[in-house]
Formats: sequence, structure tokens, C-alpha cells
Amino acid sequence: MIRATRLIRRDALRAGEIVDRVVLDHGDRHRRRMAMRGIGGLDFLLDLPEPTVLDDGDALVLQDGRLVWVEAAHERLLAIRAPDDRALKRLIWHIGNRHIPAEIAEDAIYIGFDHVLAEMVRGLGGSAEPVDRPFRPEGGAYAGEAAGHHHHGHDHGPHDYDHDHDHPHPHPHGAASR
Repeated sequence: MIRATRLIRRDALRAGEIVDRVVLDHGDRHRRRMAMRGIGGLDFLLDLPEPTVLDDGDALVLQDGRLVWVEAAHERLLAIRAPDDRALKRLIWHIGNRHIPAEIAEDAIYIGFDHVLAEMVRGLGGSAEPVDRPFRPEGGAYAGEAAGHHHHGHDHGPHDYDHDHDHPHPHPHGAASR
């Protein structure tokens, strides 16, 4: 099976032979290695050196130099809005407190569709309208290229977390985690 071993970002993409395209939701756009099938039927193995977020408009480079276009799939989301700045700040705090992926856009905050969170938002005075659109959530404070995975390159000072800091899952830091 042919492999895609490199990624060209949308803004660096120049003329090339686009032979197929993949339409991927947010979860499938954050990968390192995965068997894929393009819309046109091309089977290939995504085989990147490290987990990478594939953005809408990027291209995967196959071993023979051909390109596979990456398209962000439309997903069922909630568009969250607030009537004023204070209400918006409260909503942001409550969403962040739940550690769910969120996209901060000019017109709304977008999160994955969840009827319980929609009711919470409405209960706090905001609106939560279902929409279908590509989802591009913030990577988070430690995300870098690989959202959800971080490496500490500095000392935090004395603490006793009793765990290794080089692991791939999100976790709390602070007094509550001790």
C-alpha cells in the first residue's frame, strides 16, 4: 500500500498532481498513522513522523509525489452565543470547566453537539443552536502540533504529582490533582 509520509500546509501548497481527496471529521484530522481511502477510491496509509492536525486545504504527499487533498467534514455542532460580554465570559468559563474541545470564532463559540450542554448554555442565558459545519477547535495551552499531548521543557518547581509528564492524555495539574 502506498504511504503518505509528508504534509504540505494549505498556505505552502503549490501546483501538484492532486489525485484524490479525503473528507475527515475533527477526530480523524488529528492522526499520525491510519489506513485511509480517498473519495475517488485511492487506498493509502497515512504514515507521518508524529501526530499532526490535518487542516482543511492541506495536502498529503504520497511516496510517488502525488497529492491527496484534505477536506474538513461538516459535523453536527452547537453555535453558542451570549447576549453580552459578562454572559459570554460565564459561558466560556463553564465550557472550559468541562474540558471539551471548543472553537472560538468571530460569530460564536462552537462545540460538539450535546443536548445537555445546550440546556446548560440556555440556562445560563445564552443561545445554543445546532449547526452543520467543519469543526476547528482550539488546540489548548499545551497542544502545539499534537493537541492533547504536551512535553514540559522547563521546571515547574517543587511538586509531588507522582507521575511522568510525557504521556498522551489530558490531565489536571494543581492542588485538586494531588
